[in-house]
Amino acid sequence: MDLEKIYCKLPHWLQSIVVSGEGWRLRKHRFGGSFPDLLCRAEERTFWSSLEINNYRDERLREFVKHCFDTVPFYREVAKKNGLDSRDINGLDDLRSLPLLTKAQVQEHKASLVSSSVTHKQMIVVHTSGTTGGGLRFATTRRAIQEQWAVWWRFRKWHGLQPDTWCAYFGGRSVVPIHQQKPPYWRYNFPGRQILFSGYHLSPGNMGQYVTELRRTKPPWLHGYPSALALVAAYLVENSIDLGYPVHWITIGAENLLPQQSVLLEKAFGVRPKQHYGMVEAVANASECEHGKLHVDEDFAAVEFVRDPHGEGWRVVGTNFTNLATPMLRYDVGDVVTLSNATCSCGRPGRVVESVDGRKDDYVVLHNGVRLGRMDHIFKDLTHVREAQIYQERPGEIIIRVVPGPGYDEEDECLLLAETKKRIGNETSIIVQYLDKLQRTQVGKLRLVVSEIPDAKISREG
Repeated sequence: MDLEKIYCKLPHWLQSIVVSGEGWRLRKHRFGGSFPDLLCRAEERTFWSSLEINNYRDERLREFVKHCFDTVPFYREVAKKNGLDSRDINGLDDLRSLPLLTKAQVQEHKASLVSSSVTHKQMIVVHTSGTTGGGLRFATTRRAIQEQWAVWWRFRKWHGLQPDTWCAYFGGRSVVPIHQQKPPYWRYNFPGRQILFSGYHLSPGNMGQYVTELRRTKPPWLHGYPSALALVAAYLVENSIDLGYPVHWITIGAENLLPQQSVLLEKAFGVRPKQHYGMVEAVANASECEHGKLHVDEDFAAVEFVRDPHGEGWRVVGTNFTNLATPMLRYDVGDVVTLSNATCSCGRPGRVVESVDGRKDDYVVLHNGVRLGRMDHIFKDLTHVREAQIYQERPGEIIIRVVPGPGYDEEDECLLLAETKKRIGNETSIIVQYLDKLQRTQVGKLRLVVSEIPDAKISREG
């Protein structure tokens, strides 16, 4: 049964009921049970000293490494091969004795990366959306998910946000059928207090409808991909339109916040966006304080910065000591950061990240002028794709460059085309091109979307 097809045939008011049902499930899943206690404990650690926070991190790391060596077949083999004992890993610096873990290895060894001490009943399967075109599916636990949301909500509460604040969300969720040609281009998640605006209908001709709905509902909090929020901001600025009510918070996720986007958002909405850095794999997290500094959340994961061989930055390598189901030791995220030597007057511990170079892609332009950012959702279930890239020379036509992995077949290609059409419709021409490797940037990064259309380019830096 294709639930998405059924959903698309429902009237919009009934779709909002379905969205609200899912919102209720997620709210209970993420914020029920132990979450209030986990959030309280996370907040208590906000102003711990660097010594206290590092001791806390290293204690959790020691327990986690022992768990890995005792219960995870993959790491038992790693320990045996490298002549290691869990007692050899006492802190962050000791992790260097272990090899790096790549996304390709997680895809290849996913069965042997699962802990024998976590039951199937305790496991929850999650997936990444695949910023390099290759998604991951792996098991985690409810507690691990709640620990991650506790750190995210700690960050939001630093800036005055509360969980019951209404939010206008501009992201990649396909809540509005792509073929819909008239408003409403949004759906409501009442339990989650969200207005979910479609990122797939943001054409110049539709933008006024989005602004009208924002004015009508007056959500004080805007959240989403900066590439989508920037389109709305540009419409307001270019047409000298006042939104007509005060926006108090803008938070962004999933993509880099580029300097020009930050300036544009503040000019349009009157408030500077706040950012945090995180990922589904939960191997690293960083949160922006009130002084604009991005602090590594040392109490959430064991984060290493390894000198990048392609440039002057540092690669993010992390250990997710919250996920007992699928432990990842020294996982290479693929992002490159610039570190800051400056201390922050806010008093929070944690190394300071100056900037993140990753998740920086061009727009895809459809035949009707809609510009789509953050296209990685297409690849979330394509675990047999090693890497992929979307290339565009003219509106309404795209080339998907694919480096297939083991097990890739015609069924995967059909899934790739189906997932792409769900997000861009049937009127855009799609060509799938198979390659042995994809070209990197000068600093070794793979851009998921590369456009030759001038108005679709976000950045060509790096």
